[in-house]
Amino acid sequence: MSPLEAIDKMAGQPVLVMGDMIADIYLYGTISRISREAPVLVLEQSTEKVVAGGAANVINNAATLGGKVYAAGLVGDDSGADGLAEILASRGVDVTGFVRDAGRPTISKTRIVAGGRTTVSQQIVRVDRESHAPMPDECERQLAEYLAEVLPKVKGVVLSDYGSGTITDRLLEQIFSYCKAHDIPTMVDSRYDILRFRTVDYIKQNDAELAAATGRQLETEAELVEAGRELLERMEAKGALITRGEDGMTLFQSDGSVTHIPVTDKSEVYDVSGAGDTCVATVILGLAAGVEPVLASRLSNEASSIAVRKMGTAVVSADELRSRFR
Repeated sequence: MSPLEAIDKMAGQPVLVMGDMIADIYLYGTISRISREAPVLVLEQSTEKVVAGGAANVINNAATLGGKVYAAGLVGDDSGADGLAEILASRGVDVTGFVRDAGRPTISKTRIVAGGRTTVSQQIVRVDRESHAPMPDECERQLAEYLAEVLPKVKGVVLSDYGSGTITDRLLEQIFSYCKAHDIPTMVDSRYDILRFRTVDYIKQNDAELAAATGRQLETEAELVEAGRELLERMEAKGALITRGEDGMTLFQSDGSVTHIPVTDKSEVYDVSGAGDTCVATVILGLAAGVEPVLASRLSNEASSIAVRKMGTAVVSADELRSRFR
C-alpha cells in the first residue's frame, strides 16, 4: 500500500479518544506601562483564544486528518469546557462523551502574552488550573455508560494520559476487555505512568519518557534499542513508537524488528507543542484503516514534521499530509 492510498483509507475511520482534556488559553495584551504598585508590566488585554490541548489535541488532529472521532473525558461545567466542545464539534467530533463535573474546573493552562507596536510578543507567565480530587463515582458511571455505547462503533482507541486521573482503573479495564475481545487496536500516550497500561497494543513515548520508564541513560542508539525492547516486553505490547526529536522515530515490534524512521525535512522548527498528539492521531487512524504499523509510523513522522513548523498547539490536515508524498 502506498502512503497516498493509506491516507485515503484513513478518511472516515471511527476512533475513540479518551483522556485528560486541557483548555490552552492565550490572553494577549499590549504593554501600556509599568505598574506603580510593583515593578511589573501592566497589559491592556486585546484578545483571548482557546485552543484544544492534551487529549483534546489528539481529537482535533484525528478530526482534521479525516477521522470520525468520539471524545470521552471529564471536564468542568465552565467556559473552558464550552470552548473545547465548540472547537471539537465544529470539526464534526462527537462530544457527548464530555462528562461535566460542576465541582471541578476544566484543566486549563492560561498563557499571558505581552507585546507592543515595536516589540515582539512573548509569553510572560503561565497559570495552570486543575483539580486533583478523584473522579466522582457518578461521573465514572456516566463515562462507563458512554464507553459501552461507543466502543461497538469504533475501530481504534487512544488513551491520552496527562496524569490528571480521567482514565480510572475501572474504565481502563472496560476498554481493554472489550477491545481485546473484538480485535480493536488500542494505543496509549502516557506522560508519567506508562507501565500502568500494560497489555495495550501500541505505545507512544518520547525518548525522555522511555528513559524514565526503564531507568536507563539513553546516550547511544544501542542503549535506546535495549530500552525500547525492554519496554515492549514489560508492556506485553505489539509495538512501541519512540519519538526522538531531530533523530526521527523508532518503531519496536513484538516480532523483534526495529525500524528507524528519520526526519525527512530538517528545516526550521517553530514549536514542538502538541507534535506527539499529532503523531498518535495519525497512527491510530492508520491502524484503524488496516495500515501496517511501519507505514502508519512513517505517516505520523511526516504529520509531526508539519506540526512542528506551526506556532502553538497545531493541527495537520489530510491534504497537508498528502502533499508530503505527492
